[in-house]
Amino acid sequence: MIKQFIISVLLSLLIINSAIAGQADSLMAVLEKSEDDSLKVKTLLSLSAIYYRSNPAEAINYASQAKELAERISYFSGLAYAHKSIGMGYYFQGNYIEATISWQQSLKTFESINDRLGVCNMQNNLGAVYYNEGDNNKAIEYYVESLGISEEIGDSLRIVTALVNIGAVYYSKRATHDMALEYYTRALPLSEVLGDYDAIGTSAVNMGQIYLDKEDDIAALFYFTKALEAYEKSETGNVPYAMLNLGRVYAYRKDFVTAINYQRTAYELAEKNNAKLEMAQSLLSLADTYDQMGDISQSIENFKYSREISKEIGASYVLQDAYNGLAQTYAKVPDYPNAFKYQSLYNDIKDTLYNAEMDKRIQALTLNFEINKKQGQIDLLTKDQQLQELALQRQKLLRNAVAISGALILVLALGMLSRYRYVRKTNKIIAYEKERSDKLLLNVLPAETAEELKEKGSATPKHYEMVSVLFTDFKGFTRIAEKLSPQQLVAELDACFLEFDKIIDKHNIEKIKTIGDAYMCAGGIPAANSTNPVDVVRAGLEIRDFMENLKTKREARGEDFWELRIGIHTGPVIAGVVGSNKFAYDIWGDAVNTASRMESSGIPGLVNISGSTYDLIKGHFKCSHRGQIQAKNKGEIDMYIVDMEITV
Repeated sequence: MIKQFIISVLLSLLIINSAIAGQADSLMAVLEKSEDDSLKVKTLLSLSAIYYRSNPAEAINYASQAKELAERISYFSGLAYAHKSIGMGYYFQGNYIEATISWQQSLKTFESINDRLGVCNMQNNLGAVYYNEGDNNKAIEYYVESLGISEEIGDSLRIVTALVNIGAVYYSKRATHDMALEYYTRALPLSEVLGDYDAIGTSAVNMGQIYLDKEDDIAALFYFTKALEAYEKSETGNVPYAMLNLGRVYAYRKDFVTAINYQRTAYELAEKNNAKLEMAQSLLSLADTYDQMGDISQSIENFKYSREISKEIGASYVLQDAYNGLAQTYAKVPDYPNAFKYQSLYNDIKDTLYNAEMDKRIQALTLNFEINKKQGQIDLLTKDQQLQELALQRQKLLRNAVAISGALILVLALGMLSRYRYVRKTNKIIAYEKERSDKLLLNVLPAETAEELKEKGSATPKHYEMVSVLFTDFKGFTRIAEKLSPQQLVAELDACFLEFDKIIDKHNIEKIKTIGDAYMCAGGIPAANSTNPVDVVRAGLEIRDFMENLKTKREARGEDFWELRIGIHTGPVIAGVVGSNKFAYDIWGDAVNTASRMESSGIPGLVNISGSTYDLIKGHFKCSHRGQIQAKNKGEIDMYIVDMEITV
C-alpha cells in the first residue's frame, strides 16, 4: 500500500517567545518572584509547554496550576490556554478522551471571549484527535469549522492546514476521492503563495495518486512532477516517494526503462538516507514494474527484498503487499507451493490489519461514548452544586421568615409549595433517567454481568466449556460499499443486522458485537446449556435463507446483492467484561479464532461448520464434508457444510 501524506498539525501554545524553550530553571526563578497575576499564569503555561513531549504529567501539573490561578483572578484568556495545555499533556500521553474534554473546555472559553484565532486552533486540534481515532465525520466537522474561521480572519497558513487536513480525511476512502481532490486543488495555489513546499508536495502527491487511480496519467505525471520539485526544496526527505510514483506513471504507460530508472533512483536516495520505509516502497514499485514487463525472476527478487525490509521496520501494509505480490508472481511461474505459502502469509497479515482497523473504529465510538459519559458527570456535579445553593437560599429564607409579617409568610409558603413541586418533578426525572440508563446497560451487557458491575464496579470473567460461536461476513463488501453513499451503506447493514438480531433472539443466542460488516454471536452464554450447537446451526440456516431470499428479490430488480459467509465452531471460551472503562461483553479463546477461520474460509451462501460442531449436531442436520483447512496453531481441521435440518 502506497502511503498517504497528510499534514497533521497541532497548533501548540506559544505565549512567550520560543527562545525560552528548555530554560526551565530560568522560568522557575521567574515563577518564585511572581505575584498572583497574569504574568504568573503565562510563566506556568510556558513551563507546561516545555514538558509536553518529555514529561506530559509535569506539563499537566503546571497547566493545572495556571488554570486554578486564572480562574481565581478571572484571567479568561489564560484560562483558555490552560485548558489547551492540559489537553496537550493528555494528547502526548495518548489519553485522547481527557485531551478532547480539555480542548472542548478551551474552545468554549475562547468562544466566550471572542478569540477567533484560539477557536480556530482548538477546532484543528480536536479534528486531529478524531481523525487519529478513526471518526472521520467528527474530524471533518471540526476541520470545516476551523477552515471557516481561518478564512474569516484571513490566516493563510491555517487555511492551508485545514484544506489539506480535510483532503486527507476524504482521501482515506476511495469513494470520496473527488471530494479530496476538491480540497487539495484549493490548498495547492495557497501553499505556493506561502512558499510552503511541504504543503505543496503533500497536496500534489496525493492529487497525483488520485489521478493515477482514475487512469489519468497526464494529470498524474503533472502533479507527481510538481511534488518532486517541492520536496527537493523542502528538505523533508520525501523526494524518493515522489520519484517512485513517477515510476508508477511511466510503468502505466509501458515505458518500463524510464519507470525503472525513477524507481531505482528513488531506492538509492532512500538507501543513502537510511529511509527504510521508502526503500521498501521503492522495491515494491520496482517489483510491480518487472512483473508488468514479464521479468518474473527480477519481480520476485525485489518483492523478497521489500519483504525483508518491511519485516525489519514493522511496515505492515508494505509487507502485506509484498506477500500478495509474491503469491501472485509465484502462481505465474507456476510454483504453487510457494504461491500457497505467500497467500497464507498474506491472509494472516490481512486479518491482523483488518482487526487493527476495526479496533480503531471501535475506539472512535468508545471515545465519543466516554466523552459523553464524562460530560454527563460534569453536568451532574454542576446540578448538585446548584441544588446545594438552592438549599442554602432556602435556609436563609427560613431564618428571615421568623421576622417578617404574615403576608410574607404566605408568600414563603407558596414559594415552598412551588419548590416542593419542583423537587418532586426533579425526582421523577431522575428516576426516569435511571430507568433509561439501566435499560441501556442491559442492552449492552447480560443482566447478570450488569448487576455485578453495578454492585462491585467490576465483573469476574467466566469459563464456559461448550459455546457455539457464529461469525458472518459479506463477500466483496468493500467493492459494493464504494458504490453506495455512507447513508445507504449504513441503512443496508442495519436492515440485515436487525433481521439477524431477531433470528438469534428466537434461538436464545447472545449477540457479542458487530465489527464493520462482520456479525458475531454465541450460544451457551451467559447461561450455559447443552443445546447451543443445534440452536446456533438453526440460526445460521435461517440467516442463510434470509440472505438467499434477499438476493432473489434484488436480482429480480436488477440490483447488486450481498453474499454472506457464515462460519460456526463449538468449543471452550472465556466470557465477561475486562477493565474499568469502555465496558463491553466479549468472549475470548481458541474457539473464537477457529469460528472466524470457518467463516473466512467458507463458501458464500452456505453454513460452514467445524468438525467439532459437526460431531455435536450430526443427528439433527444433513451435512456434507468439504475437506480440511489450515487453522492457525491447530493444523488441519475438518470443515462441513450444513444442508438442511433432518425432520422426523
